[in-house]
Amino acid sequence: MERERQRDDLILADLVALRAETQPDLDVLTFVGVGADGALTEQVRTYAQLWENGNRVAAALAEAGTIDGAKFAIMMRNHPAFVEAMVGASIAGAVFVPIDPRAQGEKLAFMLDFAECRGLIVGDYALDAVRAVRDRLPRLEWIWVLETGEKTAPLAGARTLGEVLGSDRPRLAPRVTSPDQPQQLLFTSGTTGDPKAIVAPYRRFGEAARLGALFGLAPGDRPYTGLSLTHANAQMVTLASALYFGYRAVISERFTKSRLLDIARKYGCTVFTLLGGMATAVYSEPRRPDDADTPFRLVISAGMPAALWETFAKRFGVSILEFYGAAEGGLCINLPGQGPVGSVGRPPPNLELKIFDDGGRECAPGEPGEICFRSLAGSPLAVDYLKDRAASREKVTDGWLRMGDIGHVDADGWLFFHHRKGSAIRRNGDFINPAVIEKLLAEHPQVQDVFVYGCPAASGAPGEKDVVAAIVPVDRSTFDPAAIFRDCRAGLEPNSVPVVLQVVEAIPKTASEKPQERFLLKDLLAGAGWLVHATDPQQLQPAK
Repeated sequence: MERERQRDDLILADLVALRAETQPDLDVLTFVGVGADGALTEQVRTYAQLWENGNRVAAALAEAGTIDGAKFAIMMRNHPAFVEAMVGASIAGAVFVPIDPRAQGEKLAFMLDFAECRGLIVGDYALDAVRAVRDRLPRLEWIWVLETGEKTAPLAGARTLGEVLGSDRPRLAPRVTSPDQPQQLLFTSGTTGDPKAIVAPYRRFGEAARLGALFGLAPGDRPYTGLSLTHANAQMVTLASALYFGYRAVISERFTKSRLLDIARKYGCTVFTLLGGMATAVYSEPRRPDDADTPFRLVISAGMPAALWETFAKRFGVSILEFYGAAEGGLCINLPGQGPVGSVGRPPPNLELKIFDDGGRECAPGEPGEICFRSLAGSPLAVDYLKDRAASREKVTDGWLRMGDIGHVDADGWLFFHHRKGSAIRRNGDFINPAVIEKLLAEHPQVQDVFVYGCPAASGAPGEKDVVAAIVPVDRSTFDPAAIFRDCRAGLEPNSVPVVLQVVEAIPKTASEKPQERFLLKDLLAGAGWLVHATDPQQLQPAK
């Protein structure tokens, strides 16, 4: 008889199985929604429930032939089914591909096809986007729909997730044997073209669980996140730590800044995470005399504006932990009260941080350059982009992981993040591809020429930009900005919709026809010309 392998808690299925034995009834995850009447709704999952439901997913995956490295996508908001699908994938040895449920069109079709997804578990609210690209995905063999009551028309050939998991099937013995096997494909934002897919092993998720202790969480803490589980932050910072340490995390179906404090009070949340411009959004909520009267003690932030830092902490009665990292690796942490305001921190003892200029020279303190990390312990840093060996090699040069971000360190080694390298636009934590926006606008009958760029974000979040579309209309007298905004909202993901339309007679260009962003930005910041904001799309052009 074959000897049963020893379980490894770096592997998600093994971790949940172990906790289901020792703490089966612990309510480790609580998923919170906001009902139509404004009341908070909840779905709780214990370790035992995660293990039971994960086994049902695994058995269904096996029946569908999606095991041992086969890929399937998870395209939904933060529901219990998301985590159960992760556990099921780990049992079956399948590789899951998290996709933002707002994805649509070319980007959605590319990700599903490039990842060679054989199946898709999707929220009913995203069915229309899937329907629009279904005929372009010959590899997609099955679709299981999570019913939430928001669906439109049924999708031909799809089955409900309830129907799939309601069938009794033989249990599957866990098939993942090493934490170095691939767990998921995490797509990058695709700033300069199609997004790349990071092949992320189980080890990365398992070791990320230790971030809870590194960030100062302790027994009795209850973390909250409203970030999407399709994003590395929610998975690595909140979910992994909660599952490993039993922190009893609270996860919103969607982030709700207006109910954040209500959720904290109801569930006793002590820690919450913020990304990009979310801090400004939370701070923009009307003040209430009890803003600081919550169990919250700590904010884990990636992008707290320096100008907001101290007033945010005082208003909500919290300490701020700022950190910097990426799905590919690299990490800096600024624990509360340790580093200067505005710094994203210093690296942990196992990493070395340096700033290099474009020629490979190390930058002096205060001098901006590319942020790079090198391992000081264990195996060298490595990145594996699916089907892209060249990009994988270029990401790590002479042992240094090149982050693609610009920043500087001060004389004491504290890192300050500036912006993404190149002309990429970072908005609400996402890196926006201007080419996608330009393509949609260029095909619009009212647009003669277009150039999309970024301007400093109104939120003040460091490294963040707002999207600006400079447009040369076919006819200024009949140009309808409201129609442009409507089409952008219909055809683009929310973070890609321009904040401002800059209507110009001509886009300034070099002799080689390269748009000259600096002249447009100068006019924009000066308020010159015809500027139409998304909040006031009916604005008439200025009188001449």
